[in-house]
Amino acid sequence: MSHTRKYRIEGLSCAHCAAKVETKLNSLSGIEHARIDFAQGIFTLQTPSPLTPAFWGEVEHLVHTQEPSVSFKPLDTPVTPLQESPWKEHVVTPRFLLYVLGVFLFSGAFFTPAPFDFWLFLAAYGLIGGEIVAKAVRNLTKGHVFDENFLMSIATIGAFSIGEYPEGVAVMLFYRVGEFFQDLAVGRSRRSISTLMDIRPDTATLLLDGVTKSVSPQEVLIGSKILVRVGEKIPLDGVLLEGTSTLDTSALTGESLPRDVGKGDTVLSGSINQTGLLTLQTTTLFADSTVAKILDLVQNAGAKKAKTEQFITSFAKIYTPVVVGAAVLLALLPPLLLEGATFSEWFGRALVFLVVSCPCALVVSIPLSFFGGIGGASKRGILVKGGNFLEALKNVETIVFDKTGTLTEGVFRLQSLHPANGFDEASLLGTAAQAERHSTHPIARSIVQAFGADVGQEKGEVEELAGFGVKARFEGKEVLVGNYALLEKEGITASPQESEQSVVYVAVNGVYAGALCIADTLKRESIEAIQALKELGITRLVMLTGDREEVARVQAQKLGITEVYAGLLPHQKVEKLESLLGQGKVAFVGDGINDAPVLARADVGIAMGGVGSDAAIEASDVVIMDDNLGKIPIAIALARKTHRIVWQNIVFALGVKGVILVLGAFGIAGMWEAVFGDVGVALIAILNASRVLR
Repeated sequence: MSHTRKYRIEGLSCAHCAAKVETKLNSLSGIEHARIDFAQGIFTLQTPSPLTPAFWGEVEHLVHTQEPSVSFKPLDTPVTPLQESPWKEHVVTPRFLLYVLGVFLFSGAFFTPAPFDFWLFLAAYGLIGGEIVAKAVRNLTKGHVFDENFLMSIATIGAFSIGEYPEGVAVMLFYRVGEFFQDLAVGRSRRSISTLMDIRPDTATLLLDGVTKSVSPQEVLIGSKILVRVGEKIPLDGVLLEGTSTLDTSALTGESLPRDVGKGDTVLSGSINQTGLLTLQTTTLFADSTVAKILDLVQNAGAKKAKTEQFITSFAKIYTPVVVGAAVLLALLPPLLLEGATFSEWFGRALVFLVVSCPCALVVSIPLSFFGGIGGASKRGILVKGGNFLEALKNVETIVFDKTGTLTEGVFRLQSLHPANGFDEASLLGTAAQAERHSTHPIARSIVQAFGADVGQEKGEVEELAGFGVKARFEGKEVLVGNYALLEKEGITASPQESEQSVVYVAVNGVYAGALCIADTLKRESIEAIQALKELGITRLVMLTGDREEVARVQAQKLGITEVYAGLLPHQKVEKLESLLGQGKVAFVGDGINDAPVLARADVGIAMGGVGSDAAIEASDVVIMDDNLGKIPIAIALARKTHRIVWQNIVFALGVKGVILVLGAFGIAGMWEAVFGDVGVALIAILNASRVLR
């Protein structure tokens, strides 16, 4: 069994550094998988056995040999603005004072006669860029040639070697300033995402024999009583025992309207108690609570990279060596082949290539764009389990819907009874209610509710027949309650009821006892959601249901869905979905346990998570937390916006770098333009990526 630990990682200055450390960690014996998510600042370590202090020391040593300034903290450690801000390392520190002194010397050098100006420029360079050069030398000894520190050091030292002292210092200064603002932008994006996920409760107030005790939510057992005061987050899922209140559930569901709750209601962890003191009994451990599942889904989302992210990672590994190789050729070939070409001139042009060669604008902004899209969706109550699913969602051309509980309310009410073969209405309803008393299916609950009286807890056997109904044995009787296919399967003769409502058939000891007609209503937002999807250009909308053809057709017509497949068993739903695959990306939307296989088989499985089963949520790729179908067009629009921003950054970064490379080769662009092509472009791309959060 694998053991996974997560840490907050600090001190990594770039995505390239993160990839470098990650590669080294994965080569270490005893590690199954290591991943550094630069966008979130999270380090995930998976080992075959529990982590020992000795082995953790080995991990830390390996990391520090690559990046000495890196530090780790448990993921539960609260993130303060100071921890995530570049000001932590730059304000009122000896290092910051050195930078200020370097700028002072650099400014003074312009008014100092030769040869003293050289020494002032050199001193300024040492104060501003000494750390970069030291990192470059250290990394070079480890074989990291294409490191941005090395490239920037070679470029600026090269400028000094050809007598361009001001340019050498100025480029390093511009690089450090750009680096600072880049860190600031990344930190801002991380804090925006962290704020969206700031739903983890810090403590729980445990109630024991009338005495309260503040404990960690992880320590609370199922069935414990806890108090939640006004303004506090509900720490664990539970059922209200005492009190009434209004809950803010926006962090969970994206729903801005508060929810009123009272005794007997189920409440979810992460909700904020707004108006009254509540006493609740916990129904889950913290690890299984709603808030824990949401945090886990979002924190693990970065592990499932989109194809665009994977492409950029591979591209960056090729791009930098190619550009560095071109720089070497540019420095050597023209002086040898062109008459009148000087080495110093072409060497200066080659330095421009070196500065522009760093791919940070891409390797930082692209993952940040996808994670921003995932964070923005979470803010709206839409959990996307990875960048790959966000990218797939953008390409969806066909959406297949389950009917009951997805397009409809799933709240059934008995409309009429049709007894047969000597049964009366009371005995028909009572027998059906007795057989369905333990089922959680919405239709079963409606039958029990319609019976009204206590159905009792008599001993008996109940067998769930997926896609058919139930078979129950009690009081010496064998009772079948389900669809018409169940009667056919058991060889029981009966005439199908002609009705636009859902029909439940009952048989006792092999004899048809009658039918119950039950009605479900469409969700209020279903029609609007279907219309919004059509406006997004998704015109192929399909309904799959186990319900009767007549019922499905009537409801599909009201929604504007023309493609309907009814009377399907769970395995037939999978088969029908598979027949639709290969004709563009297909998404399936469902909520029940019977939908789990179909959700898993679709290109994108979308689970209605508020009342959906755990199996459906586990099998899905996207979870709609409040069961609002209107969130699906929002999710698709957000996925498309993320895609646009990703490609804006790719085109912008490569376009600007390409132009500067060409201009640099012709001697038009200098070192200043080159630094803008590196740090400036990265900063703009990161700021553009953060737009998806809004």
